[in-house]
Amino acid sequence: MKKAGLTLVAIGLAGLSLGVSARDEAPYIILASTTSTEASGLFDAIIPPFTEKTGIEVRVVAVGTGQAFEIARRGDADSLLVHDTAGEKRFVEEGYGSERADVMANDFVLIGPGEDPAGISEADTVEQAFTRIAEAAAPFASRGDDSGTNRAERRLWQAAGVEPGGEWYRELGSGMGPTLNTAAGMNAYVMADRATWVAFDNRQDLELLFEGDEALFNPYGSVLIAPERHPHLKHDLAEQWHEWLLSEQGQAAIADFEVKGQPLFFPSAAE
Repeated sequence: MKKAGLTLVAIGLAGLSLGVSARDEAPYIILASTTSTEASGLFDAIIPPFTEKTGIEVRVVAVGTGQAFEIARRGDADSLLVHDTAGEKRFVEEGYGSERADVMANDFVLIGPGEDPAGISEADTVEQAFTRIAEAAAPFASRGDDSGTNRAERRLWQAAGVEPGGEWYRELGSGMGPTLNTAAGMNAYVMADRATWVAFDNRQDLELLFEGDEALFNPYGSVLIAPERHPHLKHDLAEQWHEWLLSEQGQAAIADFEVKGQPLFFPSAAE
C-alpha cells in the first residue's frame, strides 16, 4: 500500500513537471512597462486579444520608466512600453533600441485637497500652479522614483523656476498608486497620470484641481530592443507585439478601454 502511494505521488509530480514544462514552452515575451499602464487595468484589456491572435503571452514587469529602461539595458526585457519620449529616443540613439513608435497618449493632472490652500485651481498655467504650491509651502507628494511621471514633474518644477525641497516636499520613491494613497493620507498635492487617477478609489478629500495645459500631455511609446545589443532576446516575438500595438486592431483595443465610463488612453499611431 505504501509502495502504491509513493507511485501515485511520483506520477503526480511527473504530471506537474510535464505541466510546468508545457507552460514554459508556450511563446512569451517580457514587457518592461510603467505602473500607470498596469494600475489602470489597460493590459488586462489589450493583452488577451493579442495573445488570441498570435499565441504569444505578454508578461509585464511594471516599474517606473527609469527602472524599465535599466531592465531593458541589461537585456532582461524583450520590449518596452513607457512614457518618456526624450528618454526613449536617447535609448535608441545609444544603441539599446532598434525602433520606437508613438502608441497612445493621455495627460497628467494635478490633484490636491478639496479646499485647495494653494489656489491652483485658479492658475492659468501648470507652471503657475507649481509656483503657487511652492509659495504656499503646501504639502506635495512626489513619486521620486525616476518614473516617466516623476521626470515630467521635475521638468515642470524647472519650468516654473522652482527647486522643490524642505518639509513640504516629500519624495516617496513609490509607484503612482501608493503615491496617491500617501497624498490622500497627507491631504497633499500630487501630480498623477489621468488613467491611474480615474481608476483610484481611495480619494478621501483629494480632487482633480488642474488639467488641460499642453505641458501636461503624456505620450507613450513602444520600443524594440536592438538585436545587436542583446541577441538572446525574443526579437521576432517582440516585433509582433510592437506591430500589433500599431495595427488597426491594437489601436482599437486601446481606444475601447474605459474605466468608470471614461476612455483613459487615446491611440496615436500614425496611419
